[in-house]
Amino acid sequence: MSEGTNNKVLEVVNLKKYFAIKKGILPASRKTARAVDGIGFFLNRGETLGLVGESGCGKSTTAKLILRLLEPTEGDILLNGQSLTNVSRKELKKIRRGIQIIFQDPFSSLNPRLTAGSIIEEPLVIHEIGSKKERRDRVVWLMEKVGLKAEHMTRYPHEFSGGQQQRIGIARALSLNPDIIIGDEPVSSLDVSIQAQVINLMVDLQKEFNLSYLFIAHDLRIVQHVSDRIAVMYLGKIVELAEAVELFENPLHPYTEALLSAIPKFEDEEITERIVLSGDVPSPIDPPKGCPFHPRCPYKTDECTYIQPELKEKTSNHFVACLLR
Repeated sequence: MSEGTNNKVLEVVNLKKYFAIKKGILPASRKTARAVDGIGFFLNRGETLGLVGESGCGKSTTAKLILRLLEPTEGDILLNGQSLTNVSRKELKKIRRGIQIIFQDPFSSLNPRLTAGSIIEEPLVIHEIGSKKERRDRVVWLMEKVGLKAEHMTRYPHEFSGGQQQRIGIARALSLNPDIIIGDEPVSSLDVSIQAQVINLMVDLQKEFNLSYLFIAHDLRIVQHVSDRIAVMYLGKIVELAEAVELFENPLHPYTEALLSAIPKFEDEEITERIVLSGDVPSPIDPPKGCPFHPRCPYKTDECTYIQPELKEKTSNHFVACLLR
């Protein structure tokens, strides 16, 4: 993928989100949780960027910041070159058409009191797009695009299977012709066979509409299959970013190595030794000094305990935050 400015649909610049933790009435007793701590990346048009890491590393918070469901503490988010952080509410509503989301749990993300047709039509109503007939026609077209039948419009969410519910969520995300769709663990709650169907649907829709995906997931095999590039997060920071093939063949960060070693292998694949990390993920309220990964790193040196590594390009388009690589 080209990195030219004209090809970038999304840019995240030094993005931070700190949450104040109130544990007492005195200022000294109040602490801050660094959920997202100065990350930066871009997303090209028609590209999929995978975002991976353990639970609590800041992936979903990043998604909420991009959607402006949370206000960033610092940094900027640019959609097609336009900042999302310094605009009025009226302007933000219009800009938001360009970014939509597919949620992890399809059933809880759908209003149980609305029919499938009404759920898909709702964004069009909110943004006052089209006449009633034009909206209905678009809903029918969208349902067919995601593999549902027009006669299913009058059914309620509980009358669909999990895979069908997620198809409704995908149709809703497509309704406003977005530039970017954020998938926040979009298949993790589905059966394995249904996961493949939904993933293939998303890939087909991306090709047809030139969509850009920010794909958040735990399953590295799925991320490998759908992503052009992959960013690895740890404790609110991006510690490695590279093209998908390069990351899997040549991981540079010890954390990435450990994640990849945990992927189950098929019979015909080379079995590699599992890297078991010691200890738990540190708290974002009291992160370690120096490299955030050093308490669990098998290769750490004394420098790692007091020098915080920056994300730097080590080889072409392969970035890593590690003092040893």
